[in-house]
Amino acid sequence: MIKNSQNTMLDDVDKAALRALQDDGRLTNVDLARRINLSTPATHARVRRLEKDGYIRKYAAVVDREKAGYDLLCFIHISMQMHQLEQVENFRRLVQDMPEVLECHHITGEYDYLLKVVLRNRKDLERFVVDRLTPIPGVARIHTSLVFTEVKSTTALPLE
Repeated sequence: MIKNSQNTMLDDVDKAALRALQDDGRLTNVDLARRINLSTPATHARVRRLEKDGYIRKYAAVVDREKAGYDLLCFIHISMQMHQLEQVENFRRLVQDMPEVLECHHITGEYDYLLKVVLRNRKDLERFVVDRLTPIPGVARIHTSLVFTEVKSTTALPLE
């Protein structure tokens, strides 16, 4: 069983429902009930509880970035000069407002932040780094890695 921070337990049926919804978030309640061998009303109540308890945060369509015109996928490491609260909060606020940034993680090690960024081309990358990241107060170092091939990309958690 898996517990969340509110000590709500996930049983095998919950995990089966979550696995099915991670695979296809557009499953109807009837189809989901069939997959997890539960009645439709019981399935509906379970999914509502999983949503209420925060296990299911939202439903979304996964868009093919290359078909949408975003040829570059980059990982950008950021080091801050000093870790003053005001600069850190400002950096986080600015990054949250950048639609190109898919993910931002505060990390340990040589760098402070790791950004996952999508851009249309190398000119967009140059503008993003030079015009958007470099001017942020407190940013000391920027290291960019370009992705050649996405070997695996998933949003599904390994619920066991």
